Amino acid sequence: MSPSATSSGGVRDDAAADRLATAPLPETEVSAVVSGIGPRLRSLRTRHGLSLQQLSDRSDVSPAAIHKVEQGTMVPTITTLLKLAATFQVPVAHFIGEVEAPDSPVVYTPAKQRRTRTEGDGDVVVGSISAESGPFDLAASVTEIGAGARSAEDNRHPAGESLVHVQSGTLELTVGRQVFRLTAGDSLHFRSEESHSWRNPSGRTAKVVWVSLPERRA
Repeated sequence: MSPSATSSGGVRDDAAADRLATAPLPETEVSAVVSGIGPRLRSLRTRHGLSLQQLSDRSDVSPAAIHKVEQGTMVPTITTLLKLAATFQVPVAHFIGEVEAPDSPVVYTPAKQRRTRTEGDGDVVVGSISAESGPFDLAASVTEIGAGARSAEDNRHPAGESLVHVQSGTLELTVGRQVFRLTAGDSLHFRSEESHSWRNPSGRTAKVVWVSLPERRA
């Protein structure tokens, strides 16, 4: 599970627009910008612990198109980039920035700047507590899960680890064939690629800290 961006219709990189208005980019720079889109998208997806299908469901971009963009075999349209940027709550410039900001080993996120997103029918609110940039793989969130809410049916999960800690309320987690009922203070650590699902079986909201660490690819 897992933020400043505007709605998909309002994302704009003024600096990039000004540069393009004054002079066209050399072909080599254009190629460099385009070739960087795929790795940045793949990095965002894996850091958020999303499979191709899960990202497709959230962004309304087909799994095949996402895969082709990540592999660099397809150049995404501006509409596709807007949808993906809105899903991850990042500006479009995150994908096409000509110059990467240096990765900092320390990222401080004040409480007022914590990014949140609402999923489902508004019964799941995910507040990111991990850095959105930098040399990091781990993704963490404080998630509020409404009464009766449950995860979507999707048995495809990226390899890695997940750690769930319940701060308040109740969360039922099914990992493989095992069912765990977690209440305040309980934690569950498991391999993410194991088939798993969750639901809130109680009549009140559950507050959960969810940490994901994707498997590093050689």
